[in-house]
Amino acid sequence: MRLRRDPFRDVIARQLDLFVEDEAELLEECRAKGRLYERAPREDAEEAYGDYVDAVETATEALADMRDRFRRTLDEDGAEAYEEAFNRAVQKRWPELGLEIENR
Repeated sequence: MRLRRDPFRDVIARQLDLFVEDEAELLEECRAKGRLYERAPREDAEEAYGDYVDAVETATEALADMRDRFRRTLDEDGAEAYEEAFNRAVQKRWPELGLEIENR
């Protein structure tokens, strides 16, 4: 059985690399908020977690916007395959962002 190569792999890899360049501050904010949450004293943990979730949601929205802009250039079948491949790539590269990407 021969496995089919993902036709969107290269374009998605370039898109995610571009996201790293363009949104470096946003990704760093996610990491920083995550570290603050992990180190927060019990009485501050809930607020720190909320700040972390907000940062992750913002980054996920930016990724979903990128995905959706490209998706609109494809036919219906291609768009569906692209979105699935994009979401998998995000989940693999940034698990914390990948949890929500399918809901956007």
